[in-house]
Amino acid sequence: MKKILIIGAGGQIGSELTVHLRKLYGNANVVATDVRECKALGETGPFAVLNALDAHSFAYTVNKYKIDTIFNLVALLSAVGEKDPQLAWNINMGALMNSLDVARQYQCAVFTPSSIGAFGPSSPKDHTPQDTLMQPTTIYGVCKVTGELLSNYYYLKYGVDTRSVRFPGIISNVTLPGGGTTDYAVEIFYEAVKHGRFTCPIPQDVFMDMIYMPDALNACVELMEADPARLVHRNGFNITAMSFSPEIICKEIKKHLPDFKMDYKIDPVKEAIARSWPNSLDDTCARDEWGWKPTWQLPEMATDMLESIRRKQAEGKL
Repeated sequence: MKKILIIGAGGQIGSELTVHLRKLYGNANVVATDVRECKALGETGPFAVLNALDAHSFAYTVNKYKIDTIFNLVALLSAVGEKDPQLAWNINMGALMNSLDVARQYQCAVFTPSSIGAFGPSSPKDHTPQDTLMQPTTIYGVCKVTGELLSNYYYLKYGVDTRSVRFPGIISNVTLPGGGTTDYAVEIFYEAVKHGRFTCPIPQDVFMDMIYMPDALNACVELMEADPARLVHRNGFNITAMSFSPEIICKEIKKHLPDFKMDYKIDPVKEAIARSWPNSLDDTCARDEWGWKPTWQLPEMATDMLESIRRKQAEGKL
């Protein structure tokens, strides 16, 4: 990767990936774009307002900055997508299709996140394998499966260097999530620090895979820098770091905040989505093919999250 374009740079992953990549490759070599102005990203490197659904503007931007690698991070997430499936399809697939076709024209590599949402209730629930039945029951999941297949198609037909990972829920102390089923695992930390209590929308017995943002960022870079000769798979690799239920994360927070309280008000849409997803993923292929190995587990992540949020609170940033 020498000249990188990030579309959807203002989102949960993009806002932190932009900073991470600029540290690694230089500010001038990472072009951040989003559908609206992002002042903070424009202060440290090149930024352009770009609607990823506008193929002409997309191609113009790639050509202008001599891009060789595209990170396509545009997506409506699982819970939001269920409110307007047609909009979710148009945005998620439109941005991907333009990313792939522009990459074909300008010989770029493309990274697009897939998700645990690509699996459905008929997939094995525990240690879900890399290659298995995938019949998701959300429009978000349908888009992710389609995206994996379309990315493979562009690699096989046109030689576009496409790569992706199936992200579990991403936990971050920097950017709040935006409408996903795993959002509770971020919100619980903020509510614990601010109010000492949390009302959980996910049932207490539901397990979902999670990953801390520093590991998620490293996964993006490690996969895109991996030797292509080692890659048996491309789109997308199972990766994970931890799997827990609301009760488990609650107990972890109580180690730091003994008076913390949690009750439940179940969101039926989020419950249905969560129960259709795996309890845990088998990430053996990612480990074998490009050396994936997470560094953050639940205890270390919980400590870091709470310390970071307390600092924000002390600085008046919450």
